[in-house]
Amino acid sequence: MSHLLTQLPPRLTAETVPRLAPALAEISRGEGPLAVDLTPVAHIDSAGVAFLTLVARRASAAERDLHVTGASPAIARTLRMFPALPAATAPERTSSNPIADLGARGESAINEAGAFLQLSADALWFTGMTLLGRYRLRPGVVTWEMAAMGSRALGVVGLIAFLVGATMGLQSAAQLRRFGADIFVVDLIVITLLRELGPLMAAIVVAGRSGAAIAAEIGTMVVTEEVDALRTMGLHPIRFLVVPKVIAITVVQPVLTIFANALGVLGGFLVATVYLDVGADSFLNRTLEIVQVRDVMTGLVKSLLFAWLIVLLGAHFGMTTRGGADAVGRSTTTSVVAGIFAVVVADAFASLVFYFGG
Repeated sequence: MSHLLTQLPPRLTAETVPRLAPALAEISRGEGPLAVDLTPVAHIDSAGVAFLTLVARRASAAERDLHVTGASPAIARTLRMFPALPAATAPERTSSNPIADLGARGESAINEAGAFLQLSADALWFTGMTLLGRYRLRPGVVTWEMAAMGSRALGVVGLIAFLVGATMGLQSAAQLRRFGADIFVVDLIVITLLRELGPLMAAIVVAGRSGAAIAAEIGTMVVTEEVDALRTMGLHPIRFLVVPKVIAITVVQPVLTIFANALGVLGGFLVATVYLDVGADSFLNRTLEIVQVRDVMTGLVKSLLFAWLIVLLGAHFGMTTRGGADAVGRSTTTSVVAGIFAVVVADAFASLVFYFGG
């Protein structure tokens, strides 16, 4: 069997397909079956599919059988949506070596991390250039993103924070009253909310709402080839799609955190004054006595870190969506799980840094 294009690039996209055009002339000149090896290809877009379709049509015109082999499962699913192409077979596995499987998973994880870092670097670079005035945004896009991420999340963030603050007061009251230390419920509620629970609760809610929405929106655009259309028009998808979300959540997340802190303290205040018989003046005076600017700033710095993780992870899983509607659902679910996990890990790491940093 004659092998055609056995050295394909890792990305069979609009940027690399023009360099493969000379290989099309070989189809009409040769005889016998043809094979296209897709093993090196990790990513394919509409231009790559169009190229393979043209190869199939020329092979059919020359009355030569075409076999597409070595396709990854994601690429095979993409090619199955085009009837003009022959079914792409996956590479054969000669053994079930657990060490080889572990190595393959490690390589996949490294590639995934590299892609995320690349997207994060692009997003931060374009965001910085936009803020410096080098690039312009569409009118009103940041305001719309702020409304979607912020104002529509106020209700659920406020309700959760209020209930958590009240619950903290109730749970601590039973222990503090035994020692006559009712007033210290203020320390427990206020400091914990400002430094830990306020930023964390707001981030988890935003990860579930906005992180999922970002992954679904961008994933749908990838599946429907709108992202490829942006590249064709000379627009960088990161600058066009991700930068407005980064700017919007950078403004919105600290505001949501402050709102969560206020509602959480209000819930604890009501429990302390009604159940613990702590006077309102005593609660307020104790709050002013113990709260420092460092406590507030710690929570706000964490909220910014959480915000960037949520947006970048949502954008990453959206950009790596391959397949159809089911793939968009998987990307959305994965983005929410990864976002919440990343927020919790980042919170633990930041808490250690602030604790040992004095």
